[in-house]
Amino acid sequence: MRTFGHWALGIGAVLALQGTALAAGADTSPARPAAVHRSAATPEQLGFDSARLKRLDAAMADVVASGRVPGMSYVLMRHGKVVDEKVLGLRDAAAGAPMQKDTIVRVYSMTKPITGVAMMILYEQGKWRLDDPVTKFIPEFKNLKVMTGVDDQGRPILVPVTRPPTMRELMSHTAGFGYGLGDKLPVDRMFRDKQVLAAPSLQEMVNRVADIPLMYQPGTSWYYSVAVDLQGYIVEKITGQRLGDFMAKNIFEPLKMKDTAFYTGPERASRLSQVYVANSTTGKLEVPKELFGNPMPTYVTPPPADSGGGGLVSTLGDYARFAQMLAAGGQLDGVRILNPRTVALMETNVVPQSVLVNSNGTSAARFNDAIGFGLDGMVVMDPLKAGSLEGRNTFSWGGAAGTWFWVDPTNDVVFVGMVQRLGGTGGDDLGLAARTLTYQALVRPDR
Repeated sequence: MRTFGHWALGIGAVLALQGTALAAGADTSPARPAAVHRSAATPEQLGFDSARLKRLDAAMADVVASGRVPGMSYVLMRHGKVVDEKVLGLRDAAAGAPMQKDTIVRVYSMTKPITGVAMMILYEQGKWRLDDPVTKFIPEFKNLKVMTGVDDQGRPILVPVTRPPTMRELMSHTAGFGYGLGDKLPVDRMFRDKQVLAAPSLQEMVNRVADIPLMYQPGTSWYYSVAVDLQGYIVEKITGQRLGDFMAKNIFEPLKMKDTAFYTGPERASRLSQVYVANSTTGKLEVPKELFGNPMPTYVTPPPADSGGGGLVSTLGDYARFAQMLAAGGQLDGVRILNPRTVALMETNVVPQSVLVNSNGTSAARFNDAIGFGLDGMVVMDPLKAGSLEGRNTFSWGGAAGTWFWVDPTNDVVFVGMVQRLGGTGGDDLGLAARTLTYQALVRPDR
């Protein structure tokens, strides 16, 4: 059975996370730090007010104490140094096992930005361009249709695509593909009926997607989709390597992300956190037996296919190193993954203004002229207009089990939070709350 990690961010309040092509060239972006430094530094030295930071810690502790999640870990960094780091509660409530810094969690759709980086590594190698048609790499999509409605017999009304979707559209969820996370829309129901997300291989996933119409003409709207799993397929097709192997060689090993992969293996299985879901009747947390009608994978053994949309497991420290690499302009500890301008491209909105204003966006965060989408992540273009406190071009995303992260290139702030409850913490958005509580404490951004 295929891993279910790609059924990520579309569930619950996690969706509220707010996350023009730039040619690669000379680095004119602000200088960024080279590494994650865990040397001692007071919050005040990094521009934060210690007393105000206690509000963040109190709020996060309350999420655990109130039982909304059994356990949590989070880290806040600035200029590559740790400002605040906490580990709270249990990774396994039944066993009484504590959450730890090296606890392995399912990051689900926080896999997507990592797949985006894999894609951008190949972009820098000249393997593809943003305006290439997707059919250049997936010829199975040459006869795509668009569903415009249903006839009086309830049958889909289909018209040809006016043009193939582009790679830019594939990386910004504007290509028109569905996902199958829900079943309210006809195209999503087709994804479920064909079990696209349970396909036994990426090639079979592509074959099944090719038989399903697009939701709209490419580039005319935004819909959270299977697009990043398709990117994973493209990585495999370009490189001739399995996605996990390419990521390991080009991202995980250089960044020393030793616990990030598409499965734990038996030697690390004991560190994998339990995942929970709220019972729809009682509201009490329980261990889910299935997700979208399919058994939950163990994440201990290799999956049949590597899900670029959401199959990775990772740790707080590993993901913090990935995020800090982005914050440091594509390099960490002297190891360069991407050019600074390539990172800036990822952090720049690529969705036309008309599409942003007219799109429904996610179920909780609406796109507008202040909030857009870059390459495999959400971007806050005008924070104050958006009603938030972070810096311009803050890049973010989250996962189905409540994990969240953001990278703020303006203030050089990184935040990573890890919980394991499907649908987030229920009734509120932990990621947005953490942002407000973080930035109200950043009283000296000049430091």
